[in-house]
Amino acid sequence: MMLLFIFFMFTNVDRILMYLCFFVLLHSKNYIFQNSMKRIIMLAAMFICLFGVTNVMSQKPVPDKAGYIVKVGDTAPDFEMTLTDGTKVKLSALRGKVVMLQFTASWCGVCRKEMPFIESDIWQKHKDNKQFALYGIDRDEPLERVKAFAKQTKVTYPLGLDPGADIFALYAERNAGITRNVLIDRDGKIVMMTRLFNDDEFKTLCKKIDELLKD
Repeated sequence: MMLLFIFFMFTNVDRILMYLCFFVLLHSKNYIFQNSMKRIIMLAAMFICLFGVTNVMSQKPVPDKAGYIVKVGDTAPDFEMTLTDGTKVKLSALRGKVVMLQFTASWCGVCRKEMPFIESDIWQKHKDNKQFALYGIDRDEPLERVKAFAKQTKVTYPLGLDPGADIFALYAERNAGITRNVLIDRDGKIVMMTRLFNDDEFKTLCKKIDELLKD
């Protein structure tokens, strides 16, 4: 019973700590300890394992109800990505600009619905403003598929590749859903995040971009 408890408790936690605890338990000669010294040693080992696991868990960001692991006011996690034209972009190099990141993928129906609005209401309005940058970040899809996706949705704003969803995982749980938009101010701080496509929220996003570009 104790072994089952420890197994479920450590599932998806730090593997090294889990294996250490299993090693200590499984190599005891008897589950019911034969003497008090052995009991003390085993309990101490279990305590160290539990303490280590708790420490690891406490360092992992807790996602919000939308799956984000970042929040408004945080400095946007830095990354570098390759665009479909081969250009490399590093987020920190855009400091001083208002930046919008759109996490997307060709298989996402909501993304396909939202992207034409991003194109018409945001990109076409601000694309000539050197103080603004907009990048779609395609989740774990090959280059040719992303290029085809851009043609299908008729968007002209730049799209970047995110192999393994590593960039996405800086902002949200790796397996969380899309579409998502993250708006970043000139200081590199997150000022707004959206999830799915809601007309009122999208209008608020557009308004916020206008306000930031006036500053």
